[in-house]
Parts: sequence; C-alpha cells; structure tokens
Amino acid sequence: MGEPRVQLPKQPWSQSSDDVLENLDVVAERGLSSKEAMRRHDAFGANVLETARPKSVWRVLYNQFESLVVLLLLGAAVAAFAFGEYVEGVAIGVVIFINTAIGFFMELRAVRSMEALRTMAQTSSRVRRDAEAGMLPARELVPGDIVELQAGDVVSADMRLVGSQNLQVDESVLTGESVPVEKQDAPIAADAVLGDRTNMLFKGTAITRGQAQAVVTATGMATELGRITELVQHAQKHETPLEERIDTLARKLVWVCLVLAGLIALIGFLQQRPTLQVIGTAIALAVATIPEGLPIVATIALARGMFRMARRNALVRNLAAVETLGSTSIVLTDKTGTLTENRMTVDGYVTPAGAPRATFAQGAATFAQDSTPVDIEQNPPLKAALEIGMLCNGAEHATEGDPDSPLVGDPVEIGLLQVATAAGFNREELRRAYPETREESFDATVKMMGTFHKVDGRYRVAVKGAPEAVLRSCTQVMTPGGQVEALSDDGRADWLVRADDLAQRGLRVLALAEKWVDDDAVAPYEGLVFVGLVAFIDPPRDDVRDAIAECHGAGIRVVMVTGDHPATALHIAQQLQMADETSEAVTGAELRRWDKTATASPARLVDAPVFARVSPEQKLDLVELHKRQGAVVAMTGDGVNDAPALTRADIGIAMGQRGTQVAREASDMVLQDDAFSTIVHAVEQGRIIFDNIRKFVVYLLSCNISELFVIAVASLFFADLPLPITPLQILFLNLVTDVFPALALGLGEGERGILSRPPRDPAESVLTREHWLRIFGWGSVITLVVLGVYASALYQLDLGPEMAVTMSFLTLALAQLWHVFNMRGAGSSRLKNDITKNRWVWGAIALCIVLTLAAVYIPPLAEVLDVVPPTLEQWAIVVGASLVPAVLGVIRK
Repeated sequence: MGEPRVQLPKQPWSQSSDDVLENLDVVAERGLSSKEAMRRHDAFGANVLETARPKSVWRVLYNQFESLVVLLLLGAAVAAFAFGEYVEGVAIGVVIFINTAIGFFMELRAVRSMEALRTMAQTSSRVRRDAEAGMLPARELVPGDIVELQAGDVVSADMRLVGSQNLQVDESVLTGESVPVEKQDAPIAADAVLGDRTNMLFKGTAITRGQAQAVVTATGMATELGRITELVQHAQKHETPLEERIDTLARKLVWVCLVLAGLIALIGFLQQRPTLQVIGTAIALAVATIPEGLPIVATIALARGMFRMARRNALVRNLAAVETLGSTSIVLTDKTGTLTENRMTVDGYVTPAGAPRATFAQGAATFAQDSTPVDIEQNPPLKAALEIGMLCNGAEHATEGDPDSPLVGDPVEIGLLQVATAAGFNREELRRAYPETREESFDATVKMMGTFHKVDGRYRVAVKGAPEAVLRSCTQVMTPGGQVEALSDDGRADWLVRADDLAQRGLRVLALAEKWVDDDAVAPYEGLVFVGLVAFIDPPRDDVRDAIAECHGAGIRVVMVTGDHPATALHIAQQLQMADETSEAVTGAELRRWDKTATASPARLVDAPVFARVSPEQKLDLVELHKRQGAVVAMTGDGVNDAPALTRADIGIAMGQRGTQVAREASDMVLQDDAFSTIVHAVEQGRIIFDNIRKFVVYLLSCNISELFVIAVASLFFADLPLPITPLQILFLNLVTDVFPALALGLGEGERGILSRPPRDPAESVLTREHWLRIFGWGSVITLVVLGVYASALYQLDLGPEMAVTMSFLTLALAQLWHVFNMRGAGSSRLKNDITKNRWVWGAIALCIVLTLAAVYIPPLAEVLDVVPPTLEQWAIVVGASLVPAVLGVIRK
C-alpha cells in the first residue's frame, strides 16, 4: 500500500465538520474523485474486518493427537514394534486410530456447522464521487468519502456527520443502548465515551429515522467495530476446566505408568529374568495403566451431549464446552436482545384520570390500575392519548396497504401504533375520521412533533415529544372527565416530577398533547392542552424470568452487563428478580476506577447484580474480575461489543438469530433460538455429562488398576509362570469389554434433581480423594478374585498355565462387566437406580458377553489372545468368582 497523503482524523467528534472535511481534503458537495478514491483504497485497504480463518481439516486432525493419553499410547506402540512385539504394536495402533477417527469426525461436524452460520451481508452505500451520487459496495469505501444515508440504511464505516435532519440511530449492536440515539452535527467533548458521541455514525449500526450526509473517517479495522474485533483476537482463550482436568489426570497416569513400569523392570532385572520377558511385562504394565477407552468414551459422551443440546437449539463449537457449562457458577449477560426483546413497548399511561398499566395477551391490549380494569370509552384522557399516539405517528407498514406486513420506523412510534391497534383502534378508520392536512416533523431542537387533522371545518392538532418541551407549550390540561382547565405552574412542575419518576424507573417517557384550532397555518406548539404521559419499556423476554429463577436454584449467579442507562438496566433486573429494591447499578465510570493490580477486588464490584454504561474493554475486565474470585464464568451476548468478553470467558454464548458474526466467531456455543432458557438446559446437560464422565472414569480406572495389580503382583509372586493376563488380552478388555459399559455410563440420562445442586468447585479435579480410594479399593477386590482363580486353577485344579490364563482372563472380563453396577449414585436404590434404568448399560453387557464368548470360541481370535474353551465346571468357577465384586458392592451400598 502507498503512503496516504491524508491521515485518519483523531477524535473527529471534537472537531467541527468543516475542520474534518478540510483534514480529509474533500468538498462535501463534490466528494472524492475516482482517482483519489482508488489511491486511498490502495493506501488504507478494503473496508472489511479481519475474520477468523475456518479451521482446516488438518488442524482438526492434529488436535486429536494433543492428548497425553494418546501420546502415551503412541509411545507404547513404538516400544512394542521396537522389541518385535508386532501384534501388540498393531493392536495399540488400532486403538489410536479408532480414538482419532471418532474425535476427528465429531469435532469436524461442530466446526462445519459453525461455518454454516457465517452470513455476513454484503451491503452497499450511496456515495458522492466526482460530484455525482451513486451506489457503491461498502467494502470500497475510503476515508474522505461523502455518504448519504436515510432510514433503513446500515452504516458501513465510521463517519462524522456533515449534515442531518431528525436523525436517529440504533447503536444497540455496538453499545447495548436499547433506545435509538438522537444525532446532531455540533462538536462535543474530546473525552466523550462512545455512547455519547452524538455527531458520529459507527460501522454496523442502523439508521432508524431521518436522513444525513456524513464523511468517512475510518474504515475496516480502524473503525470502532474493527477495534473490538482486534480485542477479540488478542483476548486469550484458556483451556476449559474439563480439558485442564483431563490433562491433569493424564499426566498423573503418565507418571504412574513410568514409575511402575520402571520399578517392575528393575525388579525383573534384579531377579535375572530374561530381557524380553522383562520388556514384555513392562509393556503389559504400560498398556494396563493407560485407559485406552478414556479419550474414546469422553469424546462420544461429549458428542452425545452436543447432539442433545443441538436438539434444544444450542450449537456447541467445542465439545469440552458442553461439560464446562455444568460447572458454571456465574453468567454475565447482556441486556438488550438477550434478556429483553429489543423493541419499545408501551408500559402504561399517566393521565389526569389515573395511571393505567398496559397488558398484552393474544394480540389484545387491556388496561388496569391497581388490578382494576379500565374502560377506555369511560376514560377520555386515555382514549385521547391513544388517538394522539396513532395520529401523530410516522411509522408505516413495510408493504403499503398490507396491514399484516411489519411496521418500519421509529421504535417508539411503532410501539404507539401497536398498543392502540391492540386496544381496538383502527388506524385507517381514524385517518378517515381525522384526515391529516399538515405535518410538523420532529425537530431535535424543539423535541416535538405535531400533525394537523381536519374535522368539520376545524383542525385537531396532535402533539408528542419530550415532557419538558410539551409541558412548556401547554397552557391547559384535560380533566378526568374530558373537559379542559388551566394548567398552573405548580401543576406543570408536578407533571415534570411524575415524568422524572418514570424515567428513574428505567422507562422512556413521552408527553402527549392536543388542541383545536380554526386554521392549520397556526403555530403547532402554542396553547396546547396536556393529555398525559406515555411510558415505554424494552420488555423482558417471556422465558427469561423462569430461566433466571432456575439458574438461582442451581446456585448460579446471573449478572447484567450492559452499555445501557443505569436506571433502565436496574429496572429490568428488578423485574427479572436479578436485583432487589435495595440494589444499585455499578457504572462504567466507577468500574474505571478499579485498581486491577490490587490483590483483593472490591466487594461492591464482586457482588453487584448490574453493571451499566460499560465499554467492551470493561466487559473483558468483569470476566477477569470474577475469574480471579475462582468462578467459572459464562458470558452471553449478541453484539460486537460482547465479543472480547465472549472470547475471554470460560464459556462464551452467542445468539444465533440476531447475533453478529463477530460475536458468533468469539463464542463457544451459539443459541440458535436466541432463548436465554436454553442456557439452563445446557447447564443441566453439562452437569449430567460431568457426572457421567466421572462415573466412567472411576469405572475405567478401577478396571485398569485391577489389570495393573494383577500384572504387578503376578510378576513378583509367580515369577516362573506366565502372566495371568497378556498384553493383548489387556488391550482386548480395555478396547472392548471396558469401553462399551463405560460408553453406556457416558450416555446416561442423569439423576433427578441435578439442577438443585450448587455448582462444583472449579478447582475440584475429575477424581477426588474419595474417588481414588474407590478406584484402588475396587481394583484390589477384582485383583484378589482374579489371582484367586489363577492360583486355584494352577495349584488346586492342576489345569496347567494355558487354562489358568484363560480362566483368569475370563474372570477379569466378567468381573469388570458386573462392576458397572457399582457405579450407581450414592443413596440410590439397589434395584432401581440410574444404572439399572440405563438401557445402554444392559445393551453393553449383552454385547460384551457375546464378544467375550467370541474371544474364546472363534479359533483365530482365540489363537491371537492365547485362550482355550473352558468346561462347564470351569465356567461355573469363573462366573461365580466374577460376581463377588458386584455382590460386595450391593452389600457396601
């Protein structure tokens, strides 16, 4: 790129529009020349954001070999080949291949599903170049371009306003502000925060009303949107708690394997055993130590959870994220569009006749005050207020003449139309009864809008606007009975206090007034009759309150983090029972004073239920704040301003329908139905999965410990005899008869009341001290049973080494199968519990019995495994002995 002749203006909001145009070397009436625009395009680059590159097939494949368990298996396979144990080497290779294939296809499916959500729209802008206006792809915009915008346009670069008329912009995607922002052209303070830069337009926002001319001041990654995208790229994504726990467990197993193998090898050499026998025993110990089925079963269990969540409209991008949700202890959630519907709805009216609240149900609106229904026809001020809101209104249906098409225009005006329509008013009939002859468009200076309607030779003037502006223009007030009386200064002050009270509750407030005149040429805003106030709210989503209550029941805190006004945020939080009447919202200004280097964080910040007027960087700080407290943090959001925090959180949850591409790219999970309640189902599924993982890890390791103890004890006390179980037999058990019951445990539906438990301590490992005691205890019991059968076959029944090895192998196989019933939850029934009700467990046992019989009675397989068919008496000994651990389990429970 060439060196630009102009520099991007710094803090253009603090400069006059003329100064910005001069700095960018452009005349507003002509725009840039095509030649200059091309040169600036070469200098500044295309007006596009850098996006994350899709994960390649090779990257997904490489990820499967990052597990220490897999690496240890690779080491065992290499050792087997190096010492000529080719059958063992091939068998271990098959295990690695199966594990890699399952993990690869599961992760690839999640990656490809996520890529299908990338739907960034290719927008165009109306740009003035060479003194002519025309449409241009947004990616070709350059600093200095003069852009013309009107309602419905998406802003495609950062711009400084040059001229505007009645301009409002929806900036919720960037700031979290639920109400469209009024824009103006004059310079403002250099230190103004993003939400207060009212003379700027930002990439990704949308024009909701009015028209404007603006000059491009930044494009691509230099925009505010680009700056946030860069924050996302630099926000470090740590491993999830499950990944950390599995990695810790794998490291422990590596050391156990190395120490035991080395110890037994040393003892073998000291006993002057043959070198090949010592090496074969060491390989058998390594194979016995490693739970080959662990990565396979963990992957399948997580994938099963992923598919269950997909049916609940939650797309998981990372398998480990499924489990991590189960350990979530705090959810930081955006407000606009996540907790609320991101639309302005009439909450109620305050008129001289009372303060009726609006209730919407099945398309109809009713009004009540203190639970007493209000009849509109018997309430003249309320009826007049509804009519004024419908008459003095610029919103229209998207398709002219089609009342079923969506309404477009100012969200507040849409809300006024919707409430009047739902209350039984027909706009077309009202227009015929009061035909409009003149409109006084909204003016940001006077903060009012007025329309004139001719009726029987006179004119009804309908006015709406800011309460202070409307009340200043009112000389009379409508009485409860519909008459008119003078409005005193005290009365005017009282209405202003009422309007302020509504605003303090987080509501947006407009004042409504009217008058009757003989000529439509008179001034619209003089001698008005005050009718009342109308309050608007961005209403909470229907399912959110119950979902938050379930989160609280599960011991999960829900904290609102928004760029919106503190009063608005706190009011919504109180409605959703996230905060009580004594709660206060912490503002971004207060958060800015937080000393991040301090050892302890202020309790006010840690315990606050609401954070308002926060910037994207501060959302990132809040994630870090709670992670320092040891919390597992989930962050929800849909705007680009949420993306950095989504990346840094343990679990980032983006909205799929209204979420931006940047937010989806930064997340671990995407809610395809945008429902907060889906998070609760995800948390439940995550807890079930962790319980299942813990069960099958205990099961697999207790089985592996029994194999390890059998090898270790036999190598010490049966030095002149073959091992009771060979490396290939161990591989058969670990890959076949261990894996299927473990997999069945991983597919369990979970225990009742799992959401009533508090979240797990994030520092808690997969296996606690109690679990390790159980693993070694059950491993020891199974070892004693197997060695007892082995010794009995050799010394009591005098069956010879081949049959003794067969019987010990079969005893171990069946004992491990019945051992699955020892994995039931504490306090559960002996006969009816989460294991016996799991149909997958019964299927796994049946399949493993068939495979065990096949290992004995199919000659090629029996030859590889070095086993022979037992007699019925020998089978009876094997089956009877194998049941001992399960019987002891029933007694112990």
